[in-house]
Amino acid sequence: MRRISIVSVFLLIQILAQGQNTFTRVEPAFWWVGFSNPEVEVLFYHKDLNLSAYQPRVQSETVKLKRVTRTENPRYVFLTLQLTAATQPGVVPIVFTDGKKSITYSYQFKERSSDKNRIQGFSAADVLYLIMPDRFANGDVKNDSLPGFYQGVHRDQPFGRHGGDLKGISDHLDYIKDLGVTGIWLNPILENNQKRESYHGYAITDLYQVDQRFGSNEDYVALINKGHSMGIKMIQDMVINHIGNEHWLMKDLPEKDWVHQFPTFTRSNYRSEAVSDPYRSTQDLTLMTDGWFDNTMPDVNQNNPLFATYLIQNAIWWIEYAGIDGIRMDTYPYPDKDFMARWAKAILTEYPQFNIVGEVLMNAKPVISYWQQGAFNHDGYQSNLPSVIDFPLTNAINAALNEKGSWDTGLSKLYMTLSHDFIYPNANGNVTFVDNHDMSRYYHNVGRDMNKFKMGLTFLLTTRGIPQLYYGTELLMDGDYSIHPTVRRDVPGGWRDDKENNFIRAGRTKDQNEAYDFMKKLLDWRKSKPVIHSGKLMHFIPHDNVYVYFRYSENGETVMVVLNGNDKPMELKTDRFREVIRGKSSAKDVINDAIINNLSSLQIPANASLVLELK
Repeated sequence: MRRISIVSVFLLIQILAQGQNTFTRVEPAFWWVGFSNPEVEVLFYHKDLNLSAYQPRVQSETVKLKRVTRTENPRYVFLTLQLTAATQPGVVPIVFTDGKKSITYSYQFKERSSDKNRIQGFSAADVLYLIMPDRFANGDVKNDSLPGFYQGVHRDQPFGRHGGDLKGISDHLDYIKDLGVTGIWLNPILENNQKRESYHGYAITDLYQVDQRFGSNEDYVALINKGHSMGIKMIQDMVINHIGNEHWLMKDLPEKDWVHQFPTFTRSNYRSEAVSDPYRSTQDLTLMTDGWFDNTMPDVNQNNPLFATYLIQNAIWWIEYAGIDGIRMDTYPYPDKDFMARWAKAILTEYPQFNIVGEVLMNAKPVISYWQQGAFNHDGYQSNLPSVIDFPLTNAINAALNEKGSWDTGLSKLYMTLSHDFIYPNANGNVTFVDNHDMSRYYHNVGRDMNKFKMGLTFLLTTRGIPQLYYGTELLMDGDYSIHPTVRRDVPGGWRDDKENNFIRAGRTKDQNEAYDFMKKLLDWRKSKPVIHSGKLMHFIPHDNVYVYFRYSENGETVMVVLNGNDKPMELKTDRFREVIRGKSSAKDVINDAIINNLSSLQIPANASLVLELK
């Protein structure tokens, strides 16, 4: 081993200290060796210096300064560094000189993780559990209200911050694992230091920093590592369409066109269909993609080359730094669509095993399918996006359980919705759900009817797709989205002064435990059933509001699911299903473990479901 002198170590420490204290911002703060793309664009910003007067020089034989980009704001400079095959992890000094003085910044390149199980992706073999961090559990009261942040904790205010944090989630990973889900999707955890309420996380003010009221970047990595050790994946909610108006960039933009500017506040028309509409007007499209999502959420211009690279690198940085397994991208159709295709391709090139799901909040399948990779689009557009969130199926589930059955109502809604799956390049890659943070609670939607509650969840967990559950569904949490805060309530027991604790069996009501046990039974069973994850689906037109479908695989494994949407028991003759039953004569009832020895006729209780493993 080569000896390093004390003097050399002292000089290195001086260089590191000088660099870290000189610039107001350096982003990304560090990078990695070994990516397919050998370049990284580094933002340097100093709030008090004219960086346009400085000439940068990289002191390295293996890292080249490919490009220096100066902006209309002289306090910024962007350096494009190119790594070579010989680049090794370590510190690379970058010297900025203005002729009179020099500044040295030591930029660090790290070694990429060699753990092949660290970044796994997610698929239909998983069930995701959506958590709003501020409302789940408060594990560290010391970060509730912090200096420098506009908002502290006001749990009595429905739109205020309530104090939930990463430690609260970490403290309850056993609860999440016991339920039987395999992945967590957190609403955005990055800094939202806004003057107006932003507990939800969608008005980001620092794209490289976890909100300190949730914890630190290190806390986030620790949560992910702990989850991975327990078989739980992490999906990070990202926002690329807009930032918060208190974002540090908004205080001193590198260039005016980093965000879309209008003479007066101009809101998006929120018409996602305008992007794929063959008859759209330019005015409508521009308003959709360039208008601000809200007056506190400036619309980002992804056509600015510097900002485009910044955003792509930011996503890759979080994947490599934190080891997340997937991304849920908010408001997917709102940014520039060609940029989004480039963004997704860049990520999947570096991480082929990764998965990304895009939110396309529409009830029209053709509009949603437009955004999934492989779609046959009229304009030839290819998004490179593997997965989309399946809002049409969600709406069908909620309608089907509340309507009387007929030709096109009741459980026929499920049949008809799935029969249109030909529009999707990969319907089994869709993320499916019964509710989330932007709609009424599922238990509310089914009229607090336990039988209907179970029937809808049975369908969700046995049909095609990647199921997502919203925190508290297993606890029968209730809420009407027209009274917005009620769908984002705290979990009782997540705060020290709570009088009840729903995280433990003794702290739940009889009905809550019934719901929890039902979901756990299905979720635990589903984990080991490839026939549900990737098997084929065959369904039959509902008769008398009884819907029957099968999941089956080439090895002969077959699961039969029966939904009875009637207020009375129904007898089901099974002879019309012979093409998929294929002579099987008995079955195991997955929910109650009973054995059925005669499949020729089944008795289905009112508003109930059966999940049968055919033998």
